[in-house]
Amino acid sequence: MFQSRTHTCGQLRAADAGQTVTLCGWMENVRVVGSNFAFLILRDFYGTTQVVIETAEMMAVVKPLNKESTLSVTGTVRVRESKNSKLPTGEIEVVPTEIKVLSRCRHNELPFEINRSREADEATRLKYRYLDLRNPEMKQNILLRCNVVSALRQAMTDHGFLEITTPILTASSPEGARDYLVPSRKHPGKFYALPQAPQQFKQLLMTAGFDRYFQIAPCFRDEDARGDRSPGEFYQLDMEMAFATQDDVFAVLEDVLPPIFAKYGKYNVASPAPFRRIAYRDALETYGTDKPDLRIDLIVQDVTDLCAATEFAPFHQGAVKAVAVPDCKLARKAVDKLCAEVEVQSGSKPYWVKVDEKGQLTGGVTKFLTEQCPALTERLNLKPGSFVGFAAGALAQAQKTAGVLRNKLGVAVPGHMDEEKYEFCWIVDFPMYEIGEESGLLEFCHNPFSMPSGGMETMLKAERGELDPLDITADQYDLVCNGVELSSGAVRNHDPEIMLKAFELVRLGEDDVKARFPALYNAFCYGAPPHAGIAPGVDRMVMLLSGEESIREVIPFPMNKNAQDVMMGAPSAVEQKQLDEVHIAVVSDGE
Repeated sequence: MFQSRTHTCGQLRAADAGQTVTLCGWMENVRVVGSNFAFLILRDFYGTTQVVIETAEMMAVVKPLNKESTLSVTGTVRVRESKNSKLPTGEIEVVPTEIKVLSRCRHNELPFEINRSREADEATRLKYRYLDLRNPEMKQNILLRCNVVSALRQAMTDHGFLEITTPILTASSPEGARDYLVPSRKHPGKFYALPQAPQQFKQLLMTAGFDRYFQIAPCFRDEDARGDRSPGEFYQLDMEMAFATQDDVFAVLEDVLPPIFAKYGKYNVASPAPFRRIAYRDALETYGTDKPDLRIDLIVQDVTDLCAATEFAPFHQGAVKAVAVPDCKLARKAVDKLCAEVEVQSGSKPYWVKVDEKGQLTGGVTKFLTEQCPALTERLNLKPGSFVGFAAGALAQAQKTAGVLRNKLGVAVPGHMDEEKYEFCWIVDFPMYEIGEESGLLEFCHNPFSMPSGGMETMLKAERGELDPLDITADQYDLVCNGVELSSGAVRNHDPEIMLKAFELVRLGEDDVKARFPALYNAFCYGAPPHAGIAPGVDRMVMLLSGEESIREVIPFPMNKNAQDVMMGAPSAVEQKQLDEVHIAVVSDGE
């Protein structure tokens, strides 16, 4: 029994015929057939049940009501004459003896039909999210999220990890994105920051002697939205292991994730352990991205040397990459559309040729490649019917364009994408440093807390000029599934001496390190275990499992693309009194 209900709206079957029951739910629809006869559909979290109105008394209660009013219906279950095999409750109906109006819907028109809410524009859906979530499809996404989080918790506990929560109000720290700042009432002019990740706290837990830690951690970053990233707030399966190597971290996730993906995913096949490992630079060369979708069998090949002698100016701007597709039957219109999409997504225009029945190049930029035809044919293993897409420009841009081209072709040309499975891989050996686009100086490439491969010996070689800092790799790794980056992780730099050497290369001395990371640096000086961790994104994980293209479809109350909560009206102005209490003065633009 569910409190005032005897059953849910998805529970009754033919075997319950003759019982007196009480159901509660929303009036999804009512179809009036006669003066005192109507079919009412009652919906709750669990499903729907048909209620048959057969008396003037019951009709008098129902007729004035708007859709989505909440009702309590008491009546007798009977077997339907016309059964609906598409519904779990399609064999029965309830004949009411009493209908109570628990809450009346006071709006004659809804902003959208509940069962078709996903056809409405996103702004309307987010404004009326509580109605959008009544849609059974949306409910299934949130239910999936609940089940996945529960399964992750159980799996981590079974692997000996302790769930420990870390602070939400903390100090600002350079994690790579903008902080959300919280002014302090008791300390004028000072601010807390919402954590971009529990990075330092989980490392401090390792230093404190907790061997295995995890939590479903809320993270806050003031960054722009995209399809697989929600602005503001997101959640991750945060974990850390003491006395652990990269292989130890891999072993845990390779044991935890595949069963969950196979059980809860849209596809019931997931990569078995061990996942494929691909070096970062190899991923860029072979797939044009460090987030390769390995369900696609196409690869990127370098043809810079073959194209260098052509008269086609774009092929003289750096690197030239090619993606060859055998037996491609895309029409010219489809090719043009695909190339336009690649240009929009990558920021660079791709080029193309086809191979005719005689093995000769045709169409596209063929006139510039006549002399190169034999060499291209051999290197790319071209056959009649093949299509070749080219990407050109500076190396990074050519790789990016080729990667987008590969993905588009893999989807557009049948037979090159095994869509119905989850294909995991590890991207390893990330560069420790890069040249900053704005500064033009050496900067950390990803995570400054990562251990440089080779430890102190590597740093001393760089200090002596025997090793280019750009050639230093970090014991850092990404987990990728179906072209989506699920998480980043690393073996941490737990040695203060190595840490100082790593920071010296980016012009930060011991005083800077102590000032920026006081707790972490001091803790490491008391003896820290080698430790490693990772943090797969829960939102992205559920997005993959549900087959949704937007992460907002699997978050109960997401912000829009402009980081606004249009339902609650956030961000919002506050009273002057509140500003005064936290010592904040709002300055208008231009002042």
